[in-house]
Amino acid sequence: MRLMLLGLIITLFVSVSFLNKGNAGITSTFVRSEWPSTDIPIDNEAFAVPKGHNAPQQVHITQGDYDGKAVIISWVTPDEPGPSKVLYGTSQNSYEFTAKGTVSNYSFYKYKSGFIHQCLVDGLEYDTKYYYKIGSGESAREFWFHTPPKIDPDAPYKFGIIGDLGQTYNSLSTLEHYIQSGAQTVLFVGDLSYADRYTYNDVGLRWDSWGRFVEKSTAYQPWIWSAGNHEIDYFPYMEEVTPFRSFLERYPTPYLASKSSNPLWYAIRRASAHIIVLSSYSPFVKYTPQWEWLSEELKKVDREKTPWLIVLMHVPIYNSNEAHYMEGESMRAVFESWFVHYKVDVVFAGHVHAYERSYRISNIHYNITSGDRYPIPDKSAPVYITVGDGGNQEGLAARFIDPQPDYSAFREASYGHSTFEIKNRTHAFYHWNRNDDGKKLATDSFLLHNQYWGSSHRRRKLKKHYLRSIVEGIYID
Repeated sequence: MRLMLLGLIITLFVSVSFLNKGNAGITSTFVRSEWPSTDIPIDNEAFAVPKGHNAPQQVHITQGDYDGKAVIISWVTPDEPGPSKVLYGTSQNSYEFTAKGTVSNYSFYKYKSGFIHQCLVDGLEYDTKYYYKIGSGESAREFWFHTPPKIDPDAPYKFGIIGDLGQTYNSLSTLEHYIQSGAQTVLFVGDLSYADRYTYNDVGLRWDSWGRFVEKSTAYQPWIWSAGNHEIDYFPYMEEVTPFRSFLERYPTPYLASKSSNPLWYAIRRASAHIIVLSSYSPFVKYTPQWEWLSEELKKVDREKTPWLIVLMHVPIYNSNEAHYMEGESMRAVFESWFVHYKVDVVFAGHVHAYERSYRISNIHYNITSGDRYPIPDKSAPVYITVGDGGNQEGLAARFIDPQPDYSAFREASYGHSTFEIKNRTHAFYHWNRNDDGKKLATDSFLLHNQYWGSSHRRRKLKKHYLRSIVEGIYID
């Protein structure tokens, strides 16, 4: 047993040393064969309307509080409001509790939405499976969800990361592959339906079809929403100029739980992770509401309880693709020094329709007269990962800048999704899975050591028997 433990420790040391040193960045030589990047026809079974009069549709849930003991359940009834309540309990077909919600609708040009229900279900127990029922009579529908484990530094948890999804056949492949991954919550980095690619009434209809399209996942586990440019919905020619209207009407966020002033930026804690969602399309310069909120939220992060600090945004800070190159520079200039100071573990972004992962680097020392003018290796910096590859109709961003910058570790223009699997307070596994024209194929993966507990002075605080349990558990999968 001691020899096995020694071997595992050596393997771990070599793996972490390799990751810390890095190697030459890789630009994948994989050439994706052509596959339609057109939207699935509106009458396709992927968008099927549930049977029954006024049956609830477009069901989705998200976290409803700061610590994971509540969910917000949302759905649409197409014909009439119907009951805006949720029956729920811990036994199937036996509902002990009832929660009452609200109902609203809105118009967009001449399109009129269905009746949008939003219901907060709180006071839940951790690590418990709940069944819930919405609707009435024969048209009622039943679903379930599983609450996360209680906040704990060693709570294992598996997140999925999806961005720029849309509703094409590629999108369908991404969604099906994600469902097979076993992940428990989606971190969504913006650009949901791409309904803004349509005009007039079709804008609203494509929001409806997308809600039915993703329901096979969103009704059963939380999706943590961040907004992208395709959620802005700015259409002066239709006299529709209220930004993010459709998104905010349909996809609530628990922003009040983190004392945010706006639904587009907020934070949650889930298992052993503290997750911060930022808005790339809202003001973020000094003294703006988002800047002020983030300044305070970062001070609240307790790495003794939630060691994994994750940031979501839509526009990537580091990107070596010709598409949207340098668009994240203004946000980088404002927030990167905070990411380094607070030792953010990973920043996920979308927007660029390709996959890319960086090394730990920063560019915070340059000023107009002196300092490092280019990104440099920085052990305190996050890993930056772009996953804007969900499958939308705009197609892939296939033109990378050549030569590959030193900060870029791996990049490929393909469709896919990622998973981030936390094992304990010190280590997590990351995987990017290429769709490969219908087949799920793990393509890029690495072991990530935690920025807080991975440092030597923090590791010394762990007891020997605990270190042994970590090392023996690292290579479970």
